[in-house]
Amino acid sequence: MARIFISPSKYVQGPGELARIGEYVGAYGSRALVIISAGGLRRSGDEISASFSAAGVELTYDNFNGECSQAEIDRLVAVARDCGADVVVGVGGGKILDTAKAVANAADAPVVIVPTIAATDAPCSALSVVYTDEGQFKEYQFFKQNPNLVLMDTDVIAASPVRLTVSGMGDALATFFEARACLRSDATTCAGGHVTSAAMALARLCYETLMSDGLKARLALEAGACTESVEKVIEANTLLSGLGFESAGLAGAHAIHNGLTVLPETHAYYHGEKVAFGTLTQLVLENADELYEVLDFCVEVGLPVTFAQLGVEDASYERVLEVARLACAPADTLGNMPFEVTPEKVAAAMLAADAYGRAALAE
Repeated sequence: MARIFISPSKYVQGPGELARIGEYVGAYGSRALVIISAGGLRRSGDEISASFSAAGVELTYDNFNGECSQAEIDRLVAVARDCGADVVVGVGGGKILDTAKAVANAADAPVVIVPTIAATDAPCSALSVVYTDEGQFKEYQFFKQNPNLVLMDTDVIAASPVRLTVSGMGDALATFFEARACLRSDATTCAGGHVTSAAMALARLCYETLMSDGLKARLALEAGACTESVEKVIEANTLLSGLGFESAGLAGAHAIHNGLTVLPETHAYYHGEKVAFGTLTQLVLENADELYEVLDFCVEVGLPVTFAQLGVEDASYERVLEVARLACAPADTLGNMPFEVTPEKVAAAMLAADAYGRAALAE
């Protein structure tokens, strides 16, 4: 099987770039469907509308209903066809962006992705995570191409709640370790081939950036400052993690995240917060040397390291085993680990990760 590397056609990151959205979108079409939340429209609608008007691009707004479900995707495909959209734009968080990608794919239209937070590595990828209407993980949907453009206005992202960027660090934290597992097992990646050296280099740079700049970025954001560390972490959370996970592969951390969605109390927590705990669990499974370095980083920046920090007060073996069984589903990515993984092994690793986390917090 060939080695395959995929990426968005263009990635733009910098302060004030949202004001140029009309110019960027106009390169792909003249009638845009803009998928956005009601809150996003209140915050950015005037700037977006003015930019589209100046660029001579017509636009139709439609409010996202809150869940990237098949029903919402189908509803918005019908809206795109009704308004004659020839380009789809997603403005907001990961679920809006995943929905926009799925809508554009179904409508056979280009897609422009405009994250307003740096909370996941979803923006750059040619896939969407689809949930049930109730918020439980359902499936990954893969598309024929990556987004045409990813536009990151760092002024907008720096103004978002700090917890969201920290959550993005949790998502990015998994990138190198899942990539390494896929390399060791010679797994097929999300890109449909084997790992390239380029993807591994990006995944490693993602991890190194978090270690060197993660805490500095969090402290700067808490002070309302968009520093070089903030810019580097936004790039790590979005571009480096996005390219790394997609072209180098997923393994334990994201499968454990998906398993955690079976516990309703975790639905109030962000994707990256659950992935961070999944990363710790994967490192326990591997008995990896980096376990304590990653544990210390999570505590330092404020990522969850225990079940209690994910809202789970009843972490009985039976409930944890239920999570582990879902994580080990044949269609998920725990099979990309370079050794046999069973639900019992995963449950034991989760309970151990929780114990290590409690010990670290008590220090």
